[in-house]
Parts: sequence; C-alpha cells; structure tokens
Amino acid sequence: LKNVLVTAASGGVGHYAMQLEKLAGLHVTATCGARNLDLVRSLGADEVLDYRTPEGASLRSPSGKKYDGVVRCTTGISWSTFEPVLSSSGKVIDITPNNLSSILTTALHVVTFARKRLVPMRHSPDKAELEFLVTMLKDGKMKMLIDSRFPLSDVTKAWEKSIEGHATGKIIVEMEG
Repeated sequence: LKNVLVTAASGGVGHYAMQLEKLAGLHVTATCGARNLDLVRSLGADEVLDYRTPEGASLRSPSGKKYDGVVRCTTGISWSTFEPVLSSSGKVIDITPNNLSSILTTALHVVTFARKRLVPMRHSPDKAELEFLVTMLKDGKMKMLIDSRFPLSDVTKAWEKSIEGHATGKIIVEMEG
C-alpha cells in the first residue's frame, strides 16, 4: 500500500487510523467536515477532503491518485462510491459495525474473486498492540483528540453525543468516586 484514504479522519477511530498510516510512511488522503480540515492536516494528512462538498463526497484524491487502501471509519458510503477511486487491487477495510449491505458486498467479492474488495475488520488488539499504541502516545508520535468528557452519571448524554456522529476525537466517560 502506498496511497490510502481514511474516512471520518477527525473521529474517535479515524484520527488514530490516519496517524498510524502516516507513521507507516503512506500518502494519506483524509475526509472530515469543514471545521476540522486544518486539524486533520496538522495530524499529518497529505490531502484533506470536506465530505460535504461534491469533491469530498466522491472521495476522489485531489492529486488524482487511486487508493491502494481505504480505512472506512464511517457508515453511509456505498461500495459504488469506493469502487471507482480504488486501484485495480485496492481494498476497503471496514471498521464500522457491519450492516447487511456490507456483509453482502463482502460475500459477493469473495465468491466472484474480485480484486477490489470490501474487507470487514474483525480484530481484537492484544496486549502488545495496545502497549505499542500507548508508547506512541506517550512519546508524542501520535496525538489523542478528546471531544468531550462526561461523568458516569451522564453516560446517556455521552452515548447521545456518540451516535450524533460528529465528535472530534474521543468521547470520555469518567468513573466517579
């Protein structure tokens, strides 16, 4: 992989995915809302797309490059949007909760031996991987964005904020007492 796209790059998962891709030496195009364009650039994105514009909605790289990989951190983008912007053997790694459409698309790609594929991510990080991420954060090689903090007694408000889908970074629920 050389050229990748990360959707929802200012979100709770996307901001980590984008930084990890940059640390791996990849060319990263990232999507986010207009209010976070500069923030996502500051985290290392080479190209940034406002997903609300026609250019951003099409996911086309401003430099015209096809993507070797896409990290899909948001729902609501169909395979038909990804397919034209992928290289001939490009993969879309779907880290969103799998829905029926994604499952059917993945199955179709497997049975037809498609070179371009939607691949659901089913991975639980082990201790070493989590320690690696903590070290990267402690050493300042990665940044953690915190959108908001809620006490445990307001967990419902935290959940509501989360399902709105427009948090910039992580939503923290703090234990009380």
